[in-house]
Amino acid sequence: MLFFMRWNSVERPAPPIREIFPYGVMRVGVDASLPPFAVATSDDLFGLDIDIAKEIGKRLNIPVQFINMGYDGLYDSLRADQVDVVISTLIIDPARTAEVRYSEPYFNAGLLLVSPSNAPLTAMDMVSGKHLAYEFGAAADSEARLWLRRIPPFILMPYELPQYALDAVRLGEAEAALVDATSTLLYFSQHPDWNAYSVYVKDILYAVAVRADRFERWEVINNAIKAMKRDGTLEIIINRWLQQP
Repeated sequence: MLFFMRWNSVERPAPPIREIFPYGVMRVGVDASLPPFAVATSDDLFGLDIDIAKEIGKRLNIPVQFINMGYDGLYDSLRADQVDVVISTLIIDPARTAEVRYSEPYFNAGLLLVSPSNAPLTAMDMVSGKHLAYEFGAAADSEARLWLRRIPPFILMPYELPQYALDAVRLGEAEAALVDATSTLLYFSQHPDWNAYSVYVKDILYAVAVRADRFERWEVINNAIKAMKRDGTLEIIINRWLQQP
């Protein structure tokens, strides 16, 4: 019995890549209207998601074919087997896990609390009594109002754009801003001399999606993502398109 249990605990080798991707390519669904993650030119696609897909293809030794479509059609294309994977700023959605397997997150696009490095605010409860800048109507707006009900009051400072909210902190008009990570990192890259402190307040995790009934496909892609994290390749790709805080 002991031998039987050990024998069954040995992991079976994954099928050949050509069986996992029977069309001979890794068909990647993407909405190329979401810079800096994916953008289309007249003859090519560029962006963070594009580079991640290419790196996965390189590691799996499989050509990558991008299929550009509207964001609303991404899950449908996966369900209809028009694509093998979707890499397009997909937020991990627990309601979809019956039909989709998500990889480990490759980027946290959540909300950052940004403050001057010489007067850092390390948590939202430190915002009480201070001015908080944010983009009106965005996720930060609802999050800020949620915190108004949790902690002693603070002054709301809504702005038309996230960069305007960050301007308010940089110029000393507000003690902190609540802004999505993508906008914050792009702003940091445009203002490299500004010493700011940032901390995540809310996670919004992007991941690769594969059909739930394609376990081997999910496994090799997820392993590639984990390897990219371990060896620093993922960080290099992110820094290529966004400046890390």
